[in-house]
Amino acid sequence: MVVENYKIYWNEYSADTYLYGSEINYIDKNNVEFTNMLMPPGTVIKEWYSMVNYQAKRIEPTLPIIDGESIYRVNVDIDTPRDRGYIIRFVFFDKYEMEVGNCTISKSKAEFKCPLKTYSYKMQLINGGMHEFTFHSIEIEELESESKK
Repeated sequence: MVVENYKIYWNEYSADTYLYGSEINYIDKNNVEFTNMLMPPGTVIKEWYSMVNYQAKRIEPTLPIIDGESIYRVNVDIDTPRDRGYIIRFVFFDKYEMEVGNCTISKSKAEFKCPLKTYSYKMQLINGGMHEFTFHSIEIEELESESKK
C-alpha cells in the first residue's frame, strides 16, 4: 500500500546536467528532450538532491526526505529507443556527508530500501548506452512497511 508519492521533474537548472555536446529541449516540466550522440556510457546526465547548500547552488532540494525504515518504489517515465539505455542510481550519505550505501536501478519499476544511517541522498540519471531520450518524470512512492501497519 502506498503511503506517499513524490514526482520528480527535470528542472532547467543546468549546473547538475551534462551539457558537453548535449542538446536539451525543455518543452514542458514533464517533457524534456535530450540528445547527445557523443556521450560515453556511464556518464552522469542529471542529478537531483535531497539536501543542498542554497547559498552555493541557489536551488531548493528536489527529492523527498526518506528514512531507512520504509520501502520505496521507483517508477521511471523515460522514453528511450528500445526502452533501455538508462540507469538510475541512488547514493546515500550520513550526516558527515560520507557515503553509506547506494542502489542502482535499470528497470522502469523497482523497489529499494536505504541504509538506516541515511541523512541525505542524491539520485543520478546515468547513460547506459542511449544517445537520445525524452524525460517525463521519476516517481518515488513510500510503501507501507510491516512495522507501520
